[in-house]
Formats: sequence, structure tokens, C-alpha cells
Amino acid sequence: MVLSKTASESDVSVHSTFASRYVRTSLPRFKMSENSIPKEAAFQIINDELMLDGNPRLNLASFVTTWMEPECDKLIMASINKNYVDMDEYPVTTELQNRCVNMIAHLFNAPLGESETAVGVGTVGSSEAIMLAGLAFKRKWQNKRKAEGKPYDKPNIVTGANVQVCWEKFARYFEVELKEVKLREGYYVMDPAKAVEMVDENTICVAAILGSTLNGEFEDVKLLNDLLTEKNKQTGWDTPIHVDAASGGFIAPFLYPELEWDFRLPLVKSINVSGHKYGLVYAGIGWVIWRSKEDLPEELIFHINYLGADQPTFTLNFSKGSSQVIAQYYQLIRLGYEGYKNIMENCRENATVLKEGLEKLGRFNIVSKDNGVPLVAFSLKDNSRHNEFEISDMLRRFGWIVPAYTMPPDAQHVTVLRVVIREDFSRTLAERLVFDIEKVLHDLDALPAKIDEKRRAEERAKNGAADTRKIQLEITTAWRKFVSDKKKMNGVC
Repeated sequence: MVLSKTASESDVSVHSTFASRYVRTSLPRFKMSENSIPKEAAFQIINDELMLDGNPRLNLASFVTTWMEPECDKLIMASINKNYVDMDEYPVTTELQNRCVNMIAHLFNAPLGESETAVGVGTVGSSEAIMLAGLAFKRKWQNKRKAEGKPYDKPNIVTGANVQVCWEKFARYFEVELKEVKLREGYYVMDPAKAVEMVDENTICVAAILGSTLNGEFEDVKLLNDLLTEKNKQTGWDTPIHVDAASGGFIAPFLYPELEWDFRLPLVKSINVSGHKYGLVYAGIGWVIWRSKEDLPEELIFHINYLGADQPTFTLNFSKGSSQVIAQYYQLIRLGYEGYKNIMENCRENATVLKEGLEKLGRFNIVSKDNGVPLVAFSLKDNSRHNEFEISDMLRRFGWIVPAYTMPPDAQHVTVLRVVIREDFSRTLAERLVFDIEKVLHDLDALPAKIDEKRRAEERAKNGAADTRKIQLEITTAWRKFVSDKKKMNGVC
């Protein structure tokens, strides 16, 4: 993006060894070159740089799908040149999107009549879906306040502090106050009782998270619905609920069908879900579904006469690719309820394998819950010598990308590591990851603790026993000895 940094003045050109048979001169890095280059050279230059990216299959930080069947890959490539917005030119693609909307609405128990169609739209991801849902709540609240002759300039949304950053974006971009329920150690999701306490006459909705990105836990939407219903009766308000099911929307219906979190609860007016997470589609597709037509104000829908047809549209962008919509439809008809259920059960079982393996090491507290998104969040029982960030960093030696992060307020003193279990993460990989984590712990135990060295440096500086240069030399010597010893142990056959 344009806000990113470029590079130093000394690093302004691209060099490629393998492309040198086509190109003898360096290419400018941040300006368009004057001349064309052969297609082979362009491919090789880019391919060489991309080799330094991480392996998506080993990116355990991401919820986003990194593998699909070859047949679906073919469908994606065959439709990659279709602009979804040209509905009159690509009517079948439009029909497939409508089928997806209705399938997902039924999956979420929308109260639809026999011949009634669902109200929803495909989006670039859950971020856009949340923006659209938030705008619908804001406009409906404003219309009601105007009709009552009351002020409508200070809308707010109540959420937990564990919400994804897209909620903060919505609040800032569309001038809505975000009222966050703080977390606490041992309870890393929104407390429904505290959330309802924060609701006032300016609250356009309460946002509940079905699958927190921090630890995968489902928030108690049923309790939130019951408490909010009681408050609405007492106050005369009609504050609704939006469920951010970005991660859990394609999990709960298959693993926890009896769990009430969706349109079975009367105050739930809209739900978003990421097709590119456990919907099992590559990045670039989300969905937002409304309970009924009344929950999406008509004035937000644009009817555009473009390229010969009336096109009702409610999106933040205009043009977008058709591939992910088609891929979502492929997964829904290919897998069906049985297929999704099998995949989610496998993910949960592999998460259990990883969790039990980590527990056997005896060094970690498990922060995630058994019921929720299939992931394992864990923290060190003792991080006085080495911390979770060091483990994350050293796991990259083996190719693993495992994020370490601190919890939001008021649990920011808690640091965790998190492994997301996707369809392409096998039991073998889970066992291998545990083995590699054990090796990292062993290596860290042999290293001088950064905290200890810092304390020693402070003490020495105070006592005048050594200067900074000497302290750094001691630390460097210890690290070199460690690396040298490792090389001696790792013989090559």
C-alpha cells in the first residue's frame, strides 16, 4: 500500500542472478523502468523474491484457507477474468452468489418462508461485511430517532475488547463510538452482563463474537440475547445484536448444532461470516446475512443501470473478482453438510492432539477452550528467563509461523502463542510442531536469559565494574559458544 516505506537510497534497484541471461542492467525498484524486459525475466525476478516469503501451509497465524482441491483451482482460474459487478453479462455468477446467500441463511436458521429468498450479499471479506452491517444498524437507528424527534448524532456500538480491528475501523470511519467491555485474566471474551450495562439509548447494536481471534472462544450470545431482551422491556428500547461469526460461522452449525447463537435468537438481526476462513475458500470472500428485509434499510441499496440491466447493490466497492464466489459455491455443493462436518471434526481432533502434546511438555498453560474455533492458544508457566516472543522467533528456523501477542486491556500482561488448525494441518504436522517446540525450549534453556543479562548490565553499570562494550562481548561470546556446540552435535551423513 502507498503508506509503506520504500527503502534506503542505496537499495533502489532489483538484482536477479537467474534473470541475468535476459537482463544485463539492474531494474529500478520503485520507479517504472524505461524499457520492456522479456516475460521470462519478469517471471524469474518476481519468483526469486517470492521464495523468501513464508510457506502458507506452515503459517499457523492465519485463519485464512491455504489449500483447495485442484478442481476448484481450475474453476478459479477459468473465472479470474470475470468482473462480478457485470451482472447482466455474467448472470450465472450472480445466480451462484444468490444460491450461496440462501444456503448460508438457512445454515444460520434465518426465519424464511417456503418461497422466501434470503437477504444478504457477498463481500471481499468479513471487514466489508461488518461495515455494511454496521451501516444498516446506524441508519435504522437514525431513522427511528428522527421520527421520535430525538438527537441522532452520537451513535455507539458495544463490543468486547477482543474484537478484530475491523470494528475499530468501522467506528472511526463512520463516526460511531466504540464502547468496549474490558477483559480480565482468565476471561478473554466479552462479559454479556457488563455489555448490557453499557447499553444506552444511543446504542445501535451489541456485537458478539462467535470465535474470538485471541483464543477461539465463543461468546455467550444466548445469554446476551436474554439479558438484552429484559433491558429492552425495562427501557422501551429495541437494541439489537449483530454476531461477528467470521471464524465460527462455518464451525458452530457442524460441531455444535444445538448451540443457540444465530437467527434462532430474536434480537440477532445480522450475521457476518468469512468464506475464506472455515468456509474453506482462498482469501477474498465474506458474507453478511440479514434476518429480514426490514433489517436492511432500503435507502442503502443502490439500483444501478449499468451495461443494460438494473442492478441492486449494497457494497463498499464496485468491481471485484468472481472467482471466490464460484469457489464458495463449489465448496458448498461439493462438501455438503456431511463434508463440512467431517472437516471440522478432523480440525478439532488435531487441535486436541496438539493441546495434549503441549500439556505433556509441562511448560505451558492452555488459554484456549475445548469448545470453539479449533485452535490452541498457550502461554509459558514461567517466562522469567525467556518469553513467548523468543519461542515464536526461534520456531521460524523450522519454517513454522506461530504468532505471539499480548492480550487486550485489562489482560495486557498476559502473553500467548496461538496455533490455528486449518483443514490442511494434519495430525503428523501437529506432532512435529510439538517436537520442534520442545527443541526450541531446550535450546532456550541453554541460552543466557535476556532479562538476567539486562539486570546484570544495570548492576555493573551502577557499580562501575564494566562498561557496556564488555557486557555485550560477554553475551556475544555465550551465544557463539552455543552455536558452535550445536554445529558439533549436528553431523551430516
